[in-house]
Amino acid sequence: MKKLASLILALCLLLSITGCKKKTNSTGAVKALQDRGVFVLGLDDSFPPLGFRDNDTNEITGYDIDLAKEVAKRLNVEFKAQPISWDAKEMELSTGKIDCIWNGFTITEERKNQLSFTEAYLNNEQVLVVRADSGIKSLADMKGKILGIQSGSSAQEAVDDNPTFASSIGETIYFKDNITALNDLDIGGVDAVVMDSIVANYSIAQTKKPFVVVDEALANEAYGIGFRKNEPELRDKVWEVLKEMVADGTVEKISKKWFDKDISVIK
Repeated sequence: MKKLASLILALCLLLSITGCKKKTNSTGAVKALQDRGVFVLGLDDSFPPLGFRDNDTNEITGYDIDLAKEVAKRLNVEFKAQPISWDAKEMELSTGKIDCIWNGFTITEERKNQLSFTEAYLNNEQVLVVRADSGIKSLADMKGKILGIQSGSSAQEAVDDNPTFASSIGETIYFKDNITALNDLDIGGVDAVVMDSIVANYSIAQTKKPFVVVDEALANEAYGIGFRKNEPELRDKVWEVLKEMVADGTVEKISKKWFDKDISVIK
């Protein structure tokens, strides 16, 4: 009887220790990050003004980059911007090559099933960008036309969620990034590009190319920061720091630098 009692006691102790280890592993993401000493942000480095390469210096810069650099500083770690293939962004995160996806990353139900998202930090729309002389004024005007979309982007979901529009398109061409898609629009390879309104309006203002944004939007959406599903503690810590940055005016300052006004929706 004593042997049985001792065995049960030992088993309970082992289960208790195992349980503690599991708890530590699942809630130690912040400490693990600080032990590594570097916060690695995964991004598409051709997504102005949120994350892109400066033409003069080739350095990665942008609104999201400035926010993330300040977050890393307040977490007492170094910052690293890691360009990734947008098609493989979830795999890059799951394999540990990056700590988060932070680059105009649209929150969707499908992505929420795979990742751990913060709340929204910016609002956005999926819109059509066309040549000013194209005569395209609405979604209906795209019937039989050629559409360009960045591969792996939420623009595709916006099109798929609008079956009437999707079925009217003559052909869809996929590009590695929005800049390449806009270049193809410029030479007449496509008739329109579906993309984020924030990126579209910034690109038009910077390049002065004869593009316009169609008033009728395909979808309203919001940007969040995506983390691994099992690391909610790191997600919550980053969000906590961002809220501190709102309170002390840092977010407003960064927003005005890039957009001339405060467009943050962090509460």
